Amino acid sequence: MEKAIIQEVEQWLTDVVVGLNLCPFARKPMRAGQVLFKVSAATEDKTLMADLLTELQRLDSTPDNELLTTLLIIPEHLNDFADYNQFLQLAEWLLERNNYTGTYQLASFHPDYQFADTAPEDTENLTNRAPYPIIHLLREENLEKMIDLYPDPESIPENNIRRVQSLTQDEKLHLFPFLFQ
Repeated sequence: MEKAIIQEVEQWLTDVVVGLNLCPFARKPMRAGQVLFKVSAATEDKTLMADLLTELQRLDSTPDNELLTTLLIIPEHLNDFADYNQFLQLAEWLLERNNYTGTYQLASFHPDYQFADTAPEDTENLTNRAPYPIIHLLREENLEKMIDLYPDPESIPENNIRRVQSLTQDEKLHLFPFLFQ
């Protein structure tokens, strides 16, 4: 089961995030094998907080040339987006409490992701929709370096919205099958 979940998330990352160039910084670490896909068996917040801390500590103890980023996949918990969004506040608190603020940054993905001031069916939400709830742990220093090298980082969100809005219905069905099951 865990292997199938990881394969599904890897496929999404390859086809959607890298394939649509939603994150211009994702291709290189994927090719270099510096992305860890970790499935959490958590079914409640306390266990998930412990898993999150374990992954932060793993990043701390592993050189970035070996492990640059981690996707913590949460298939059995936080399936409701409101619960997931609320949990992100706890995750940020965990960063602060363990002096990781400024060292690591969290990015969020969810099958029902919805940006503020959008309707659930708005296409722009596809930019952060994934097969499962995911907390992406990023090394802030590396992210800042990549952003500094990118010609116009402020344009990334708007470019992403335009890209997903240009998808045909067939392309959406192919890239986001988990949304149409």
